[in-house]
Amino acid sequence: MIEPILQLIQQSQTFLVASHENPDGDAIGSTLALTNMLREMGKDVVAYNHDRAPLEYAFLPGYASVVNQPVNAQVFDVAFVLDAGELKRAGSWIKERCRKLVNIDHHPCSEDFGDIYYVDTEACATGVMIHRILQAARHALSLDVATCIYTAILADTGSFRYSNANPEAFRVAAEMIEIGVDPWSIASGLYESQEKERLCLLAMALPSLQVSACGRYASLAVTLDMYDKSGAREEHTDRFINYPRSIRGVEVAIFFRQLDQKNFKVGFRSKGNIDVGALARAMHGGGHHNAAGATAAGDLETVRRWVYDKVSQLLADLK
Repeated sequence: MIEPILQLIQQSQTFLVASHENPDGDAIGSTLALTNMLREMGKDVVAYNHDRAPLEYAFLPGYASVVNQPVNAQVFDVAFVLDAGELKRAGSWIKERCRKLVNIDHHPCSEDFGDIYYVDTEACATGVMIHRILQAARHALSLDVATCIYTAILADTGSFRYSNANPEAFRVAAEMIEIGVDPWSIASGLYESQEKERLCLLAMALPSLQVSACGRYASLAVTLDMYDKSGAREEHTDRFINYPRSIRGVEVAIFFRQLDQKNFKVGFRSKGNIDVGALARAMHGGGHHNAAGATAAGDLETVRRWVYDKVSQLLADLK
């Protein structure tokens, strides 16, 4: 799939690069890696995200250029949709505004919506797939591009702690460091530059911690009321799910994030052989083997009971 992508890049001038809503480090890192590369090649590029990019990624080169509104009636030669799983998560309007559409992703069951469908579920992050394209194009990696790729890998492997931290992840990360990426500055930007509102929100969320009687799953919740009282935003909840996940004996962590009065976003993280991706897809969501999510309707207690039943059944089936 890489050779047709290279031909498109060579033959085209105007590009849109987009990733999924509520972007994480891989989504925004891979977006800016590809955006910076194309700009270095003299291409005209718009980097787009419905929710823009969280402030914690402000250190990434090109961060300020990410827009969250469709460009007025512009039609692009090529649109790259990265790390999205489904086109609607990036913006259904994109398909109408591009001559060619490329889907680059590493999520299982990623929707086949592009003219070119480059999906590798063995890749640790979409960022390494961008790196493969750069290598095939024989494009010399600048420090700006390397910084974005390293950040994508660091974020999606949980700082190389998750099971997707495969040999390619370490090889590419090492190459980025050889180019000049400073691991401390990236880690500092991601983990040690928090806004006080995030910590206020965390202080309100931690008392919602619930651990199942069996000790195999645990959950945390954030409600609209917590947002109001703390002054925090949705983006501040990134990595909250790691708190229940870190409890000894917990195999599945659950994070309930209220979207509106009637709906919650439910995030899952697992350890070992628990496939929460399949669980999320059964709930009309999606994601990876160890990281997934879905949306559920109801108040917090109703949603909790429904999800707990699903998780309990999943764990029972594995005995």
